[in-house]
Amino acid sequence: MDNPVRLLWLDPRDPEQPFPPPQRAMREPNGLLAIGGDLSLPRMIRAYSAGIFPWYNPNEPILWWCPDPRAVLDPAAFHVSRSLGKRLKKGDHAVTLDGAFEAVLDACAGPRRGGHGTWLGADMKRAYLELNRRGFAHSVEVWSDGALVGGLYGVALGHAFFGESMFSVVADASKIALHHLCRQLCAWGFELVDCQVASPHLKTLGAVEIPRERFLARLRHAMLHTGRIGPWRFDIEVPDQRKHRPPLLRWPYVEDAP
Repeated sequence: MDNPVRLLWLDPRDPEQPFPPPQRAMREPNGLLAIGGDLSLPRMIRAYSAGIFPWYNPNEPILWWCPDPRAVLDPAAFHVSRSLGKRLKKGDHAVTLDGAFEAVLDACAGPRRGGHGTWLGADMKRAYLELNRRGFAHSVEVWSDGALVGGLYGVALGHAFFGESMFSVVADASKIALHHLCRQLCAWGFELVDCQVASPHLKTLGAVEIPRERFLARLRHAMLHTGRIGPWRFDIEVPDQRKHRPPLLRWPYVEDAP
């Protein structure tokens, strides 16, 4: 570690405890800001609202991050490659929004490639399930022949969506999920998708790195808007071929469906 920063240990008994200013985050490891605390709803909302997110391995202390630079995707700038465009045009699948949040969470929590474990432990899963139950976390699902083959989940506050994880069982399924999410976010006036840390894969989809201060300024502006709290449903046209619809999900999947 190349900077002598004393990290703040958060008190798990005080979910309202403020986080340190993001500018105090470490340079190495990039963005580490605080340790400890808990994953209660108030602390999670306070963290995401300030551009801070939890990321740690199971059975280790909770670590809180705000890296510099930050990977951000403008919903209107999602890049559709030629191959993805062909799959989207074919539309041989069904796409839902908040149709199977826990199933998406479980799929994202699966072992990493190469047989390594997952960072998404039981405590993190419980926290995101609670955020979903309270209407702050959402998922996109892609279905084929009734099976869940791809998707993503994240947290939404104001006009910002904080992407957390995505998965694919078949080629391009997570890209399809992100494409339709970005279309819907554009329709709702969302200003950014936080991708946290850049990767070559995210860059091919249109994500760019921006300085942390610029990200925080954009986030503050996005947070000025009223959020869409509660279950989400697409109000744009998305693929919904009947043969691909999940058999155990009512269709249309709304509370007052006939």
